[in-house]
Amino acid sequence: MQVRGLLLLLVLILLAATAEAGKNKKEKAKKESSECEDWRWGPCVPNSKDCGLGYREGTCKDESKKLKCKIPCNWKKKFGADCKYKFESWGGCSAQTGVKTRSGILKKALYNAQCEEIVYVTKPCSSKIKSKSKGQSPLLLS
Repeated sequence: MQVRGLLLLLVLILLAATAEAGKNKKEKAKKESSECEDWRWGPCVPNSKDCGLGYREGTCKDESKKLKCKIPCNWKKKFGADCKYKFESWGGCSAQTGVKTRSGILKKALYNAQCEEIVYVTKPCSSKIKSKSKGQSPLLLS
């Protein structure tokens, strides 16, 4: 009988500890949430150099917050990492300039970023002549 009572006491202690841990998590979540709904977020500022992990600061009335963020190191576009665009296919190569162009239409602006509706990007034309893929065979003459 004493073993059963000891097990029951142990179970009650574990239940009480679990309930207390859940209560602490709920209180912590309440402290982190804010009543303010009109947050203004700044750009992502990398911790070092011009890409990688960093933070963005937000303000709302007299409150301020910092969020972790990341700028991919291959993202050197002038329109910023917070502006997401849907791009069309690359256009043909211009013989005069030696570049090809494509445009992108704004799909999403993250953190209320100021984004252009349409952007244009260019890249140098390839000097390589694309050969047929290995799976194709040349035309056979009859």
